[in-house]
Amino acid sequence: MTKNDNYYAIIMAGGVGSRFWPLSKANYPKQFHDILGAGETLIERTFGRLSQTVPADNVLVLTNEKYKALVNEQLPKVKDQNIVLEPAMRNTAPCILLAALKIYKNNPDAVMIVAPSDHWIEDENSFLNDLETGFKACEQDTADELLLVTLGIQPTFPHTGYGYIQYTSGDSEVKKVQAFKEKPDYETAKQFLAEGNYSWNAGIFIWSAKAIIQAFEKYLPEMYALFNSGYDALNTDAEAAFIAENYAKAENISIDYGILEKSKNVGVIPATFDWSDLGAWGALYDNLEKDETENVVVNARCIKKDVRGNLIRSDKGKIVVVEGLEDYIIVDSKDVLVIMPKAKEQDVKLMRAAVAEQFGEDLV
Repeated sequence: MTKNDNYYAIIMAGGVGSRFWPLSKANYPKQFHDILGAGETLIERTFGRLSQTVPADNVLVLTNEKYKALVNEQLPKVKDQNIVLEPAMRNTAPCILLAALKIYKNNPDAVMIVAPSDHWIEDENSFLNDLETGFKACEQDTADELLLVTLGIQPTFPHTGYGYIQYTSGDSEVKKVQAFKEKPDYETAKQFLAEGNYSWNAGIFIWSAKAIIQAFEKYLPEMYALFNSGYDALNTDAEAAFIAENYAKAENISIDYGILEKSKNVGVIPATFDWSDLGAWGALYDNLEKDETENVVVNARCIKKDVRGNLIRSDKGKIVVVEGLEDYIIVDSKDVLVIMPKAKEQDVKLMRAAVAEQFGEDLV
């Protein structure tokens, strides 16, 4: 795929990934781990995927201050000036606006993708084709309110853990969004699938820098005014001081609530690629190859007897012996071993809290 100097990418890498504990910890979250046992961390794989069409110099990483060294280590091609460090947790809208202003100042003709750092995408060629469709649509748009595009994932079952996007039917590759729907109950999700014009909201967005800045100016004017007041400082030595002084003043709001649900010109591209947000250990199990007894083994050298349907993950090469377990998650990190039924994986947060209270915060 041809690289284009007007193409930019924003990789969002500030999350803690608490549902992947004990591997993912606050000081070393999941995006910096090789969760899949594939030889690359999730953020390395995301960068590699995007940099097939976006020049490396045009990739920005939004992350927490404490993860800067990890970004430097794992993404050496990303310049320091393209690592935007958030001094406070303020959801997705503020960091996206800040990055968009930086990009626009550098290139007013820029179009960009905003992508999480920790998603799993198997068919990268199909992803890149959908991305190209989105870039072209945003480059060519001339509407009064410029186009904002999201990549929607074709639902494969009535998932109740994702938001949904309802769109109009038609032959256009970019469908007009009718409504964003909150996470539904099971019966509502089944209805969405039956109607056929709904996709999962994956949190992957494409737009021109001009379009998203215009949208902030219209729908979140106070946030726009706050960050635009430091426009002259962006991409200079004065940027860090401006962010440190002003970032925490921004409203804590997501890009979905703040912009997309209000905008009159939002499109969705129903994706042609397989996707998972790898939200928890069960999602990892679902997306990896199973052996003859439906077990998934990542990194471990494993001896199994009377076991079925388990996820077994350890450090590379560790010998793990398992007998008599079915549908369990077994995760061995450097200092914590977790063994729990897959059906109770939502209890990970309770386990984290108990360990933190009894043994110390550094373990979570």
